[in-house]
Amino acid sequence: MSKIVDEVVAANRSYVGSFGAKAELALPPARQFAILTCMDARLDPAKYAGLSEGDAHVIRNAGGRATDDAIRSLVISHKLLGTREWFVIHHTNCGMELFADEVIADLLDDDLGTASFDGKTWSNPHHHGGHAAGHFIKWHTIKNQEASVAQDVRRIREHPLVPKSVPIYGYVYDVHTGRLNEVKQATEAGRAPSVASSAK
Repeated sequence: MSKIVDEVVAANRSYVGSFGAKAELALPPARQFAILTCMDARLDPAKYAGLSEGDAHVIRNAGGRATDDAIRSLVISHKLLGTREWFVIHHTNCGMELFADEVIADLLDDDLGTASFDGKTWSNPHHHGGHAAGHFIKWHTIKNQEASVAQDVRRIREHPLVPKSVPIYGYVYDVHTGRLNEVKQATEAGRAPSVASSAK
């Protein structure tokens, strides 16, 4: 086994030793909310949103985008497990800002190994032949974080399986400060009618 596997298994043994009352956690999230955010390793939703095990659903993908699968998870989160509020949280310095669909498609067509980035351009260290399948995937890259948050909130808000009663909030996490900065136009687009009327 690899060193990483050994480290993960060892960490799990330690975790099991202090698992205790977590065995009694209920299936539905106790605080009744969900977060859609990026898979970036610098983001720890448990820390930046004050979560403990059992508190909330956290859905992660590259960029924190409102893909069909992310919306599938959010719908299940509400319909079957009772979440009542949702957050869409993107972040600064996101890798999804560093390429366009055609860039990753061309790289994958050339080679399936990890590419290199010199700060401006992506390239393959090797050229062993890849596959054209990357040209048929929508990669959901990002040009502007606030715009992408607003776009994703609107997409979720307008989805036919998302009830209007669920408010959706938009934020950008700053990787240099740890601060969540609200994207007001996104939160406004995600406002639930009941929230809007109670605010008057």
